[in-house]
Amino acid sequence: MLVRRRVLHLIGVGVALTGASRIARTQAPEGTPKLTQLLKTDLQGQGQTVQETVVNLLEMPPSVGAPWHMHPGAQELLYALEGILIVEVEGQRMTTLKAGECYAIPADTPHLARNESTSAGAKALVVHSRSGKDKPFVVAVKKAT
Repeated sequence: MLVRRRVLHLIGVGVALTGASRIARTQAPEGTPKLTQLLKTDLQGQGQTVQETVVNLLEMPPSVGAPWHMHPGAQELLYALEGILIVEVEGQRMTTLKAGECYAIPADTPHLARNESTSAGAKALVVHSRSGKDKPFVVAVKKAT
């Protein structure tokens, strides 16, 4: 219950910061997803099972997607803010994530997200709960078979 309350609090902070992040953001090259880190902090009172939570704002222009990748030791939560994202996770069926919907991706699991719209961008709040800050944050992987 305490962990869920903490995650919901972080999502709320991220949503509030979404408007503020529009003021001071760098431009991503056209045709690439843009990730703006909103929060990176050590967790307390979790017995060091989770060492760190990282909150990012993902912005995907039309017809753009992230390549297959995974996060070693890090669970990922996606919360769609605008548009529609297609999420593929190895071993699971493809999911359509609409604004207001949330999706959890297990640690160490290859996945991708993409915006298939040809006319509208998509935005999502992305929360990673990491078990080891010494591990790489993201690792590219070949397409799951």
